Amino acid sequence: MLLTGGLKSLLPHVLRRIIRCNRLSISNTSGMAEGYKQANVVILHKSLADDFEKFCHANNGPLPLLYRSQPGDWKCPSLSSDSDIRTDCLQYRKYEHGACTGSLKSLKEYSEQLKDMVTFYLGCSFSFEKAVQKAGIPIRNVEQKCNVSMYKTSVPCHSVSMFHCNLVVTMRPIPESKLEAAVLATSELREAHGAPIHIGDPGMLGIQDLSKPDYGDPVHLHPGDIPVFWACGVTGVEAVINCRAPLAFTHSPGCMFITDLKNDNVRSLGGVPQVHCISQDPLHFSVVSAEAAQKIKTLETLIGIDPGGRGIMHLQRQGELLGACLAMSHAGSVLITTGFPTHFAHEPPEENDGPPGALAIAAVLQALEKEVAIVTDQRAMELNKKIIEEAVQLGILKKPIPLLSYQRESADSALMFLCENGNPGRPRFDHLIAIERAGMAADGNYYNARKVNIKHLVDPIDELFVAAQTIPGVTTTGVGDGGNELGMGKVKDAVKKHIKNGDVIACDVEADFTVVAGVSNWGGYAIACALYVLNSCETHDRYLRRAVGFPQTPKKRLWLPALPSVTKEEKLLQTLVQLGVRSGKTASLEMEVDGLPFYNTHSFMIEKLL
Repeated sequence: MLLTGGLKSLLPHVLRRIIRCNRLSISNTSGMAEGYKQANVVILHKSLADDFEKFCHANNGPLPLLYRSQPGDWKCPSLSSDSDIRTDCLQYRKYEHGACTGSLKSLKEYSEQLKDMVTFYLGCSFSFEKAVQKAGIPIRNVEQKCNVSMYKTSVPCHSVSMFHCNLVVTMRPIPESKLEAAVLATSELREAHGAPIHIGDPGMLGIQDLSKPDYGDPVHLHPGDIPVFWACGVTGVEAVINCRAPLAFTHSPGCMFITDLKNDNVRSLGGVPQVHCISQDPLHFSVVSAEAAQKIKTLETLIGIDPGGRGIMHLQRQGELLGACLAMSHAGSVLITTGFPTHFAHEPPEENDGPPGALAIAAVLQALEKEVAIVTDQRAMELNKKIIEEAVQLGILKKPIPLLSYQRESADSALMFLCENGNPGRPRFDHLIAIERAGMAADGNYYNARKVNIKHLVDPIDELFVAAQTIPGVTTTGVGDGGNELGMGKVKDAVKKHIKNGDVIACDVEADFTVVAGVSNWGGYAIACALYVLNSCETHDRYLRRAVGFPQTPKKRLWLPALPSVTKEEKLLQTLVQLGVRSGKTASLEMEVDGLPFYNTHSFMIEKLL
């Protein structure tokens, strides 16, 4: 028997010959024939072949198709010069009607049956290990001399005919400082599964225990390592099991077919990827192209001007807009709140900064097919109902948004509102957004910019943001322009130091992300535009859908009409004026917001953002 030393430097055709002679004392091919592509193998009856090929194309993250043979053809000339698929994998599995009925060293005894069967060679993540190591990143399973860990997930693949299953992933522990390098090293190797499909908490994929892989061996994480998950070709094995074919063969997980192809040919996915942490509980990172991230940074800079001279530049933190929008992009259900009753002597007391921005965000979230609801003060329900109805009539919203109110009735009211039966494991919303919403100060009161206490007009919606901090997987964003808005607690020290009356009016309640703008509506418009940029980014889209199913980016032509426009925002502001909703700074019922004219100020900002 040959030992493993030196096998990583052997040429593929030599390794295949050794495997064919059954002379290896190894249990998997990880680390073998460094720099050459390895392949998962699925062998099916020819009557199933066309549907399985469609299944591969529909899920090309886990199942990148390298080669499909003719029935009865045991060779694969485009992948290797002298191979025989009956003998050239370390070990095979035999499946009958979906059940594994044996592990085999050779398929030669089934040569007669194989004459009517087609072999599929599918890309494998072992192929990218050399590229990852070259980037200075340790491969823990190679260090630990064991097979990679493979897990069944709760992520459904796109079904084709009788082929259906959930995604299978490999997990590799990566030091946190090397995450971006790992994504970059693998993102262009599409035929080896490409970039990771999840970085962070395994529970988000439905994986309960990393120490108990469904295939392969447990791989131990070092201190500071983050679990990183790639789509895996063993997904094909799960599809074979579920289709219950009378007879099928696959490689044994980890025992790949080694090809003669080098990993030289790369296919760009659309820009250098970046990795951003969007949640600590559960730990969750997202991925976006540098190009998309730069566009969003530009949006953040545009809205950061200070036309009111309030000193908001002291409150701004770079990257908050990107972080907030990445969190929203991953959310399935979003709750928005707005409403600042600064004009306590008027009816209604609301100002017109906030609702337009809230509706701009809601419109894009609707276009992205996310669930959206708005929560507001009980006394303002009728006003907000009219605003939403008008927004539908004006074409800003596709359909009405559910309108909710919140009252504190007991200690767990906020939890009961946010979660089914108050269970933190079943949240109704994944992300909460407050835009120009009165925020509670340290003394428990709510103040407008002139230090007037308006607590009697404000329902305690802040409690939802406080409770959200205790619910795993729920993130929050606050959008404001003066520091007294809900969510601005994250920058309260700067508010107290730099904003007029800040020592009294500063909101004490934090959000995970704080978007500071010259006018809060601009923050809403920027979020809408940033969500469009993110979801039009191929890198981010692939990560969102876990590399299964088809790209969503072609839908961007359907998302475009949801973006704010000068015409729509002009008509909405006219509607607010008709409803008696006044400008924040001046209390005038004119075409202005925060004392700034709509024409040539707000209209210019919308055009710049677009």
